[in-house]
Amino acid sequence: MPPPGPAGRKSTTREPIIQESEASEPEATRRDADVTESSRANRGWWDRNADEYQVEHGTFLGDDRFVWGPEGLDEVEAELLGPPEELKGRDVLEIGAGAAQCSRWLTAQGARPIALDISHRQLQHALRIGGSFPLVCADAGALPFADGSFDLVCSAYGALPFVADPRLVLREVRRVLRPGGRLVFSVTHPIRWAFPDEPGPEGLSVSGSYFDRTPYVEQDDEGRAVYVEHHRTLGDRVRDVVASGFRLVDLVEPEWPAWNTSEWGGWSPLRGNLIPGTAIFVCERD
Repeated sequence: MPPPGPAGRKSTTREPIIQESEASEPEATRRDADVTESSRANRGWWDRNADEYQVEHGTFLGDDRFVWGPEGLDEVEAELLGPPEELKGRDVLEIGAGAAQCSRWLTAQGARPIALDISHRQLQHALRIGGSFPLVCADAGALPFADGSFDLVCSAYGALPFVADPRLVLREVRRVLRPGGRLVFSVTHPIRWAFPDEPGPEGLSVSGSYFDRTPYVEQDDEGRAVYVEHHRTLGDRVRDVVASGFRLVDLVEPEWPAWNTSEWGGWSPLRGNLIPGTAIFVCERD
């Protein structure tokens, strides 16, 4: 689900224990951040902020829905993983699972999901809510599974917005997918990086270059990254998918529905009716 940076944050309906917040606000900047720094920073960020995130967005996400983004596009309607009746018996890996809402929905369809997240605290929330599927704490760039372990891999705003080398993740996903397997992932729509991350009218005027790929970094007083988000243009994302051995089947840009009156970070009905907020890539392993 959406991050809190320049382009936003996941939740359950049950109240978790709130962890103590950081003593001081980090500095927001744009600078380079490599694979190691990005992984370390984001693991720490999600561990520290998982409780707040789960409280804030629980009503919207529920405990067992499969929502692709703030627009509220539901897999029940979208069927991007395929018809629900064909999910039964499928081995599915959810990357960046958070509290594993999507994996719970998949279980209800008869699939056999595994929920993976880099954050131990996020997976504690998944454990708190419950489920009969495995939970795995690992980095998406080094998946702890054998070749050809899964029929499907899915990720709703998980991992890919936060990694410095998305092809590393995509190649790992291809490795663990069986031939003909499908990968579906959603990310912040790249065009959003040219606009301020504001839900109101101030978020409708271009404030930066769409082509500036410098990462968004929040850092502490000593200059250590505590949160990192990476920008790729739409063309970059397509090239990453193809170069990693996938065929792009569809690119979905959900429109903002009339029923959704919620604001989520920089996502809002005002902006959602004018510019896309989410991009969903439907890919198949060659």
